[in-house]
Amino acid sequence: MAIDIEAVDGRSRGLRRRQEAVGAAGLVRRLDWLLLGAMFATCGYGLLAINGITRHDASGSALSRQATYSVVGLVVFVVALAIDPDRYRRLHRPIYLGTLGVMLLVLAAGAATRGSKRWIGAGAFTLQPSEFGKVVFVLALAGFLVQRSRDGNGFRTSLTLAAYGLAPIALVFLQPDIGTALVYTAALAAVLFVGGIRWSQLSILAAVAVAVALAVLWLLPAAGFNVLKPYQTARLTGFTHPSSDPSGATYNLTQSITAVGAGGLRGRGVQNATQTRLDYLPEHATDFAFASLAEQRGFFGVSVLLLLYLLIVWRGLKIVAGARDLYCATVAGAIVFMFLFQVFVNCAMAMGIAPITGIPLPFVSVAGSSLVTNFLAFGVLQAINMRSRRRYA
Repeated sequence: MAIDIEAVDGRSRGLRRRQEAVGAAGLVRRLDWLLLGAMFATCGYGLLAINGITRHDASGSALSRQATYSVVGLVVFVVALAIDPDRYRRLHRPIYLGTLGVMLLVLAAGAATRGSKRWIGAGAFTLQPSEFGKVVFVLALAGFLVQRSRDGNGFRTSLTLAAYGLAPIALVFLQPDIGTALVYTAALAAVLFVGGIRWSQLSILAAVAVAVALAVLWLLPAAGFNVLKPYQTARLTGFTHPSSDPSGATYNLTQSITAVGAGGLRGRGVQNATQTRLDYLPEHATDFAFASLAEQRGFFGVSVLLLLYLLIVWRGLKIVAGARDLYCATVAGAIVFMFLFQVFVNCAMAMGIAPITGIPLPFVSVAGSSLVTNFLAFGVLQAINMRSRRRYA
């Protein structure tokens, strides 16, 4: 009898393993392969672009560094696929508190560079927690939304969510990192919108946000109280009059506009792109990677990148529509909107139609933490799609 029991138990374990394997295979088949292909194509195009943009830099091409971070990002992407998003929902409070704790640690003991405390050393790598916090922020905030929505989406719910969102935004702003703080704000707006908050409530919160921005940029400085440093104010307002100080406050913007215009339709090539090659354009591999790409590859070259971005956004919206519950839909919607916001602001600031905020261009700018975060975000997005109730072609 003991032998029979052991045999039955062995067959049961074998059956469970086969069921787990079939379940895992089923989830893999539910990947959005078009989104996956677009993501990898964008990353590959970014590596090609960065190789040309940094080829003549004093430190040499950044291709190997960017490729290394891409491999790390791929590992993070695969790990994110294996995690059911419902786990994030159940753990949203610890996730939120942990995010606040890490940001406080950065302010207290982070490495200071150019007057900012944004990075933490990790061996041979330097990490920017606020970049990873973009995704974690969305995961936690969506959890609070779902929890509060059980009591209805009244104005109290909106205020509570805004309060939860403002704490991380303030800590990032204090680093100071205005660009990333704006991305967090965009993510908060997306969570509120996708979560079903009424338009009237969103309008009130938007009006308050605009009033705060006006106060910080103009009203408070006029009264003698400066919230921002002078160079920060100049960067945020310089795009409204780019020719006011072309050798000073608006120098970067002027050189960026020149680089974009010089590219024409086909681009000047790597060798003849003097704005990039001769380093007239500062931060050409990070903040102004789009301008350098426009100079080297022209309108056609940047159009390829923008079409890939458009494909990613379209497939992301499909995932939002097919999400299995409110939590997954909110997370997916915030990730897609956050991605689109970063693309728009980076491209717009390179062309002089948006303030210079230091937001990196997804999958292109040389920024390791940002690149890995993009892989993490799309890993979560694909995990939502793999567990959705419906499949969209």
